[in-house]
Amino acid sequence: MISVMTDGCGREIDYVRISVTDRCSLRCIYCMPEEGIRSVSHTEILSFDEIERLVSVFASLGITKIKLTGGEPLVRKDIAVPAGRLKRINGICQVTMTTNGIGLAKQMEALAGAGINGINLSLDTLNPEVFARITRRRAFDQVMEGFYAALQYPQIPLKINCVPMGIPERNVTELAVLAKKYPVHVRYIEMMPIGFGRQFQYCSEDTILENLVKCYGPWRTCDKKPGNGPGHYISFAGFQGKIGFISAISHKFCDSCNRVRLTSQGFLKTCLQYDTGADMRHLLRGGASDEEIRETVRTAIMQKPVSHQFTENVKEHEEAHTMSQIGG
Repeated sequence: MISVMTDGCGREIDYVRISVTDRCSLRCIYCMPEEGIRSVSHTEILSFDEIERLVSVFASLGITKIKLTGGEPLVRKDIAVPAGRLKRINGICQVTMTTNGIGLAKQMEALAGAGINGINLSLDTLNPEVFARITRRRAFDQVMEGFYAALQYPQIPLKINCVPMGIPERNVTELAVLAKKYPVHVRYIEMMPIGFGRQFQYCSEDTILENLVKCYGPWRTCDKKPGNGPGHYISFAGFQGKIGFISAISHKFCDSCNRVRLTSQGFLKTCLQYDTGADMRHLLRGGASDEEIRETVRTAIMQKPVSHQFTENVKEHEEAHTMSQIGG
């Protein structure tokens, strides 16, 4: 019998985003300070064996989909090896990864060999100078090398993640041309007021869509969603890929949320806005049995908040960490 895990609101939870590191090779202005953050020691980060054990417990509860994130997951040595191990866990159907693309060209072959089911590439502009302003690194060419390397594996879906934030000289609609020229999906993600993201005004889905229509004409809704999360998609005539929106602010989707997050230090977060959840690392290193871990996960999931309140003045249990520390 297949397990199904539901929270206290009756939502089915089948998806965990797992941060494997808090380190990153870029310094994006909405994610990190220029000098970076204080990296925790390797002993504070979950080992691959610990992650594998937790995923086995998650799978026994009904989790079927895993997203590997960071920081930047490709800075963790030999990440393809544990990705392949997670794929082999009974009950896990998909293991995907979100990356900034630095190092993807060198590691794409190994990731494909490990059986990775999808790559999400974070890319906020096609202008190298604007890219350098946003990321504080001149690495646009490296990211595009990773993009073209991923295209060599058409069996592995490739999505582009863009976070609009209204900075000068930036034309976010130009990214849609990647979905026109290539079989990739371009997704616009509304800025959320977490960490350094609080300094920027989010650009709404409606505004982006209005600009896309000016460039590419009429659109139609896509009935089939090419993803595991809350994104919804549209298509334009002549496009090989689709355009997606993840609009946590203007089109709140908490009522259908199917995910939780595991930070690199082993904290199970049940909602992005809040610091509530459960310390898995303490259980793992304290000799807890699988059943004890399983019961802690169940309890945390049952207490998952009804929704975020990003548009309200919420202070109690509000998350104080940056996105790189939480897991993007």
